[in-house]
Amino acid sequence: MRFLFRPPASEATGLLSLPWAQPLEEWDEDLLLTVPQRGISRHVVRFVASEGQVYALKEISERLARHEYAVLGEMEHEGMPAVSVLGLCVDRPDDQQAVLVTRYLEHSMSYRYLFSSPRGDDHSADRLVDTLVELLVRLHLSGTFWGDCSLSNTLFRLDAGKLAAYLVDAETVERHPRLSDGQRNHDVDLARERIGGELMDLQAGGLLPAELDPIEVSDSVPRRYEALWNEVTREEFFRLDEQRYRVAERLRRLNDLGFDVGEVELITSGAGARLRVDIRVAESGQHRRELFRLTGLEAQENQARRLLNDLRSFRAYLEQRDGRPVPEATAAHLWRSQVYDPVVAAVPADLLGVLAPAELFHEVLVHRWYLSENAGRDVGTTAALRSYLATVLPHQDGDQDADEDEDEDEYTPAS
Repeated sequence: MRFLFRPPASEATGLLSLPWAQPLEEWDEDLLLTVPQRGISRHVVRFVASEGQVYALKEISERLARHEYAVLGEMEHEGMPAVSVLGLCVDRPDDQQAVLVTRYLEHSMSYRYLFSSPRGDDHSADRLVDTLVELLVRLHLSGTFWGDCSLSNTLFRLDAGKLAAYLVDAETVERHPRLSDGQRNHDVDLARERIGGELMDLQAGGLLPAELDPIEVSDSVPRRYEALWNEVTREEFFRLDEQRYRVAERLRRLNDLGFDVGEVELITSGAGARLRVDIRVAESGQHRRELFRLTGLEAQENQARRLLNDLRSFRAYLEQRDGRPVPEATAAHLWRSQVYDPVVAAVPADLLGVLAPAELFHEVLVHRWYLSENAGRDVGTTAALRSYLATVLPHQDGDQDADEDEDEDEYTPAS
């Protein structure tokens, strides 16, 4: 047998003792993990843990394994939204198929899990399809033809209340300098067919609202895709006296759609101005990097933006309370130890397996905002946390009223 691993190879050493000579179906259950949020795969897929990291192992032909290994490596290097590949095992005994090893996407969920979980009402078919369409547009902007776009081949993660989609299966992926309209349309049509079938399957299982028509939703995929594609790629023409606010408006609109702007080209003439914008298909990670630098916390981009806003509000509170400037590093340390960590520590450990700590903190902030709106005053993070544990999490007992008075010195950051 032969093993190929991407750097850092030391991460894979704990996996070498696994029984690679045996088919995955015959591996001892004691070696495997059960991942409740996993989706359905046409291949044999198993999950294992090593040194605190969870890995997905998939048995496929060596040709497809090598192709997927290379493609996922390229996409990870470019910062594309896809699972991270670690390595593969080939030349197994008795002409067995190869095994592709990818890192499990933490806090991710399959579309089936989203619809079958108690939180399923928050994740409608329309919302899932829009998130998947956004992923497809990002791939196409990078010259990536998926060839097997479907809900089953996608994992979803919450990012400050929004869903983010990640490509899981890259067996049919093709990379090109640029996709033709025909390639894009073919990919969209394949997605429409697969999504329709998957939603019909959910309907048969009683997981879709009775009024939702799977065919109607799937037939809307090309329209949704074309609207988003045109929004992020179209050129705009406007008068010279509109130049300043029209450019700012376009960039803000793209940011609201979840896209970062790369190069901006503005060509002016006597007739007016023409604006062309290049989109960054990879996540910029600006807020993620800043949050990690200040606090050591790992989060997704929208989560990091929300947490940084709360940290800045906390710093302003400290400065107002103490009557003097507070260094950024000091405020970040105090915010984590006095605000963030206590909130996360109060949440049951079983929920942390589904939602990332940063997402949970975001939900507490949102809950506090609603409580404050109803109370006509800021109820504070402590009261919001108690109410969240008692009312938002059904398995939690709690009889504290969110409107009861808190200590006067309690920090109540603006969010």
